[in-house]
Amino acid sequence: MDKLRVMSVFGTRPEAIKMAPLVKELAGREEIESLCCVTAQHREMLDSVLNVFQIQPDWDLNIMTPRQTLSTITSRCLTGMDEAIESLRPDLILVHGDTTTTFSGALSAFYHKVPVGHVEAGLRTYDKYSPYPEEMNRKLVTAIADLYFCPTENNRQNLLKEGVDQGIFVTGNTVIDALKTTVDKEYRFTTDLLNRLPYGEKKILLVTCHRRENYGKPMEQIMTALRRVAEDHPEAELVYPVHLSPAVQEAAKTYLGNHPRIHLIAPLAADEMHNLMARCYMVLTDSGGLQEEAPALGKPVLVLRRETERPEAVAAGTVALAGVEEETIYAMASRLLRDREAYEAMARAVNPYGDGFACRRIADAVLWHFGRGEKPEDFHS
Repeated sequence: MDKLRVMSVFGTRPEAIKMAPLVKELAGREEIESLCCVTAQHREMLDSVLNVFQIQPDWDLNIMTPRQTLSTITSRCLTGMDEAIESLRPDLILVHGDTTTTFSGALSAFYHKVPVGHVEAGLRTYDKYSPYPEEMNRKLVTAIADLYFCPTENNRQNLLKEGVDQGIFVTGNTVIDALKTTVDKEYRFTTDLLNRLPYGEKKILLVTCHRRENYGKPMEQIMTALRRVAEDHPEAELVYPVHLSPAVQEAAKTYLGNHPRIHLIAPLAADEMHNLMARCYMVLTDSGGLQEEAPALGKPVLVLRRETERPEAVAAGTVALAGVEEETIYAMASRLLRDREAYEAMARAVNPYGDGFACRRIADAVLWHFGRGEKPEDFHS
């Protein structure tokens, strides 16, 4: 029997972190030929993840252009995917999450009548402009996909409410699988700054802020609050790996530059980010992935957004919505710095996102779908 040709498509750093362990798991299955197509929507940040996980793409669209727009990303993905699909002839295309690469990859698969598996399916805010464009991307992929790999039962329920009742599997999140391979107590960073940070003496706050819907006034409010936190809490040091977006770079330098306890650094490789997270005191972020990763490492998370498509961690108590208003962010961060009981309540909450075996469940589900194995048991938090 011929091997199943399963092509994983991704193009950004967060996608790569979450898909890398799945690419490896698929490659380890005798019944599967694991193929990898990258769009390079984020060139530099994508390559760092590929290096960490030692993945060599079978196809590289290399679409990134200066100041690219959503339209240019989509169009370049679609035209590039034509050649990739025709050449590699996959039996199944896997896309991840909610990026423009995700939507374009799924749409291209549909055009070529190739089945689609959606990894990290069923996340919703029910506000099509927040996160933008991610909420609409994932809803459009839901309409195209044939297999749905949901991190949690809540994600499955979202799909059921929308009329999707076939091909759903609750797997846990693949990012927890990735953490098992990257976090190391003896880890040494590649920069002196990160090795010399006073982890035991100061409270290290890990910051990320890059979402499009936060551009402009929301980002100004967020960064003003962060600077106030640094100024009013001498026990705290902020580390901010700044996204390569020119808009984010400019805002970070304007509002957070030239402070002795705020460190604006280049984006980190996946293993460096994970190990910095493991050593920090708490995380303030508008990222999606960090809301899943940090709880697995026992770190409280303040989400710098008005809503989250990951309500499970909020319900569990390990994540809190801080919004984008200066006073609220400042007050919530200050409380966690001063109130040990409040901090411990978040740090000790149970992570609802996985047990480190999501990739195994997804690979099993793929084989079952094609009649080559047993149906996997769902993940239960």
